[in-house]
Amino acid sequence: MKKVISSRDISELIANGGDPSTLPANALYTPSAIDLLNTLKVKPAGTASTTKPDSASAAPQCPLTRQVSNIESFFNSPEINQLKNDICDIGRRLWERDYVDGNGGNISVRVAQNLVLCTPTMVSKGFLKPTDMCFVDLDGNQKSGVKKRTSEILMHLEMMKAQPKAISCVHAHPPHATAFAVARIQPPTCMIPEMEILVGEAPIADYSTPGSVEMGKSVAALVKQHNTILMANHGVVTWGTGVEDAYWKMEIVDAYCRTIVFATQLGTELKTISRDKVQDLLKMKKALGIPDRRYELKECELCDNSEWHPGVVCGVPPQDKEATPSDLQAEELIKTITEMIVNKIQN
Repeated sequence: MKKVISSRDISELIANGGDPSTLPANALYTPSAIDLLNTLKVKPAGTASTTKPDSASAAPQCPLTRQVSNIESFFNSPEINQLKNDICDIGRRLWERDYVDGNGGNISVRVAQNLVLCTPTMVSKGFLKPTDMCFVDLDGNQKSGVKKRTSEILMHLEMMKAQPKAISCVHAHPPHATAFAVARIQPPTCMIPEMEILVGEAPIADYSTPGSVEMGKSVAALVKQHNTILMANHGVVTWGTGVEDAYWKMEIVDAYCRTIVFATQLGTELKTISRDKVQDLLKMKKALGIPDRRYELKECELCDNSEWHPGVVCGVPPQDKEATPSDLQAEELIKTITEMIVNKIQN
């Protein structure tokens, strides 16, 4: 059986000082691993070989171009089984961080030109099993899997059609970011570098009934320039080059919104990173191939938070400098008591 290599394996290799170019060419690479290798501009050892690869070859194939003739065989292949495990892992992490409740949330990964692996409906994301997963085509028709696919897969598919870089989508209800979505307040920008580079603006998509085509189109209209979208009165959906990448954005946006909420309670105006420094962050972001509508904006336009309304601020109301009647009464009482004590001592 061929070895399956995921993006996590590559990340751990690099973190331990390894060279990803030494990875074997005769292994199977998950879609997120393929994209990471492409980002690093690295080819596994031996991929330049003139040997013509077959469908199970280790030479990484882009999900957008891969065609599958035997769907059931592919559904049970080592590569897809690894992705099923990855999805179960992400589902558990979503559940453990309180990003989903009940059977909420859904995860998908595009694995071929017209095939997407996704989570089922009516199953807690904290207790997913590999056998729960489903295959659907880009029209939402289920092609494989015992359990019924998630009803919200139509949104994922609309996102993937509109944004070719969206290999994976994660939808959840992280409480802090969802609070912004319920209040319909777009989080301010230019506060924290990680948010600027990996996410950026998190716009709010208009509310539509969950699972509807309208909801998918509402979100898809924003994915060309944004990888993280707040869904009015609903939750958050992110896309990434792999399931891990999409999940990271969910963590980042909720941690960011949580920080903003805490910061507004300090009773002072929130301070932004200077615009020239934000420009530096956007240059880094552009080099990573992450979309952002602000690339073409002038420096003075980068941190426009004019619509930002922090809501209730726990500030202490200013005190009147003039003494109030109660203050005068207290002062007179203190004076009287002091005189009584002094007279007592003198006598």
